[in-house]
Amino acid sequence: MISTNYIVAIDLGTSYIKGIIGTRSLTGVFTVIACETESSVGCIRRGVIYNVENTSHRIITLLRKLANRVPGIQIKKVYVGVSGQSIHSIDHVVAKSLGADGEVKKETIDALYDECQTFKPDGLDVLSIASPAFYLDGNHEINPVGIPCSCIEARYKLIVCRPSLKRHVINSIERAKIEILGIFISPLALADVVLSEDEKDLGCALLDFGAGVASLTIFKNKRLIGLCTIPLGSHLITRDITGLNVVEPEAERLKRTYGDAIADKENDSLVQVNSINGAGPRQIKSSEINEAVKARLQEILENVHARLEESGVADKLSAGMIITGGGASLKNFDKAVRERFGMAVRYASVNKTFFEKTNIPIEPEYGVVAGLLLKGTMNCSYTPPVSPPVKKVSVEVPAGVEKSEEEPKVEESKIERPERKERDRPEIKSPVGRGKRGKSFFDKMTGFANILFDDKDYEEDDDVRKNDTGKKETNNINKPEE
Repeated sequence: MISTNYIVAIDLGTSYIKGIIGTRSLTGVFTVIACETESSVGCIRRGVIYNVENTSHRIITLLRKLANRVPGIQIKKVYVGVSGQSIHSIDHVVAKSLGADGEVKKETIDALYDECQTFKPDGLDVLSIASPAFYLDGNHEINPVGIPCSCIEARYKLIVCRPSLKRHVINSIERAKIEILGIFISPLALADVVLSEDEKDLGCALLDFGAGVASLTIFKNKRLIGLCTIPLGSHLITRDITGLNVVEPEAERLKRTYGDAIADKENDSLVQVNSINGAGPRQIKSSEINEAVKARLQEILENVHARLEESGVADKLSAGMIITGGGASLKNFDKAVRERFGMAVRYASVNKTFFEKTNIPIEPEYGVVAGLLLKGTMNCSYTPPVSPPVKKVSVEVPAGVEKSEEEPKVEESKIERPERKERDRPEIKSPVGRGKRGKSFFDKMTGFANILFDDKDYEEDDDVRKNDTGKKETNNINKPEE
């Protein structure tokens, strides 16, 4: 398998943990391979992890789903998006005096940023630093480098959160034996893929209405004006509907099916619901459902309006408000927002110019992980090496000979062995005058005796032997032949 750089990102939401896997071309365009979700119920509340162990198991399951879409790879690293009720922006100003004949240089801008990084707010962790606004001798300048001034101010927006939020995220993912390549702010990642540069320049507000929290991100002149998290979400509407003597799953169904942000009492109807005591179905009025929806929604929108007023640009958002999130799917939600804020409203959609070569439609609910994917630069996967196949050695068989699967046997007679040199042995004369005989055991022993003793010592006690004819014959041993 050819090795490919795969980028993986996950977003830890109140209702779902969402993940995405894709590749990035040399031109910076992304190809989405898969998007998956895993329930986070019982693990995350209002965007904050409260059960590290369960969250770790859910992350492992989600990453396994993504890895199954690309057979042969293992996901070892991820980019993570976080949100939560403690995430918000704060202002921090860094000033520097340049003297009467001073001039802003690139080194000046770098020094201001380095000093900003050393700032540690009390009881908070800094997650991100947004691009600052520069003021030279009190005048706003977009590109300050090269402009003479005596004093420069850099007004930063720091995105901060409680230390526990970041710590629990790190513990959950490391417990799953996964390396974190980067932690990003989910609302800012979402803004990168659903807002255009013109909207950020003209001024706009991005409202992500989720189940646990509602996040509000405000832009003006292509700069982040403010980010806040409101600890109120659409799940509160569901809980209010349970006051009609229905269980929570049934209340969620009634909200999605019959809930209306703008209640119309003239079109009131009866709705059949399941009883909690097992007595059978019963009926309630749709107006009862919508009264609960409208009351809670009004409270949430009032909180959004208050945060918008605090930004100081509520009346300068020419591009209006962009809405998204699971709670925004409520019927007539856009009309309710338009009536309350008096500005243009549209539903968010993912900018397709960042993606190509994919048949997977990136729905708005995957907008956050799509934005996180754009921030990925490093490979998150590992492809195990594939062992090369074992080559079989073929043996040529002569024509006419059948091929056998068994190993060829070599005949014993055809095995070449080195020649042995026969040791020199003494020549032994036969005691009966027969000349040379085969070297039997007796012959060998006689030869050894000839070496140790003289010839005369070998005279036998019986000098005469009888031959085969019965005649006496003198032993010819050691006597010369006539």
